[in-house]
Amino acid sequence: MITFIGDYTCRLDNKGRVLLPAAFIKQMAQVPVAGKGGLQERFVIKKDIFETCLLLFPMDEWQRQNEILRNSTNPFNREHNKFLRGFFKGIAELSLDGSNRLLIPRRLLDEINAGREIVLAGQFGKIEIWSKNMYDAVESGDERFASLAEKIMGNILHESDGQK
Repeated sequence: MITFIGDYTCRLDNKGRVLLPAAFIKQMAQVPVAGKGGLQERFVIKKDIFETCLLLFPMDEWQRQNEILRNSTNPFNREHNKFLRGFFKGIAELSLDGSNRLLIPRRLLDEINAGREIVLAGQFGKIEIWSKNMYDAVESGDERFASLAEKIMGNILHESDGQK
């Protein structure tokens, strides 16, 4: 699985295309694509469940996520079926063009109120896509984030030394 590192402010062109940052291209090139060498060129994009941003998954990671869903849900269970419908609603498949650009569907850009500037922020296996204004407003580095970090990470066992 790729861990995308960094966050990059990018400009959308008039058609809604964005140049994938060179650092992300380089990071993808270091992870072999299943069944072939080279760079991952296909992606899946969807609206995030919790935040006003989009999630961009390389196809290998998207397939891994789907396997988790297949093993965790039953489409014949009404609640699971409703969840799956909501999860898959509005997704799109994207491909890098010859200039390493992605054409993001306008309907998805509208869902995050994207202007000309967006931020692509790396995470484990995915890239978040934010409107620049919304990303700049996300809290980080303040006391609430420090408290959240302590709550989530403060009791994790350190495997290397066997201590908490």
